[in-house]
Amino acid sequence: MHRSRLSTILIDVPAADAGRAAAFWSAALGVPADPVPGEEQFTSLPGALAGLTLAVQAVDAEARYHVDLETDDVEAETARLIALGAVEVDRWLECRILRAPGGHLLCVIPRHSADFAEHATTWG
Repeated sequence: MHRSRLSTILIDVPAADAGRAAAFWSAALGVPADPVPGEEQFTSLPGALAGLTLAVQAVDAEARYHVDLETDDVEAETARLIALGAVEVDRWLECRILRAPGGHLLCVIPRHSADFAEHATTWG
């Protein structure tokens, strides 16, 4: 048995444009743009979404959006999503990068939010 929840929506932008994009979204949404210490590719936009994290991520790819599902068991959640039709396309640190049917990217990430238990669904 494990739990998971949608935790993060990421605005992926080419690395060269990340600063300008973070400043734009910060001003557009009326929230601060906070660089994430130790994870320089991320700029958090705290307060933009109730119950979720919104962040700008610098990537070496085209502009896009993707979501993160946080879980207390990365392997079990990855297996569950693959059984539903997702395909694993890469790994980064403890995270699994999947492509859902329809082509959208999603990441399965280890539990990190303080309100995880309050919002997570139990599987299995």
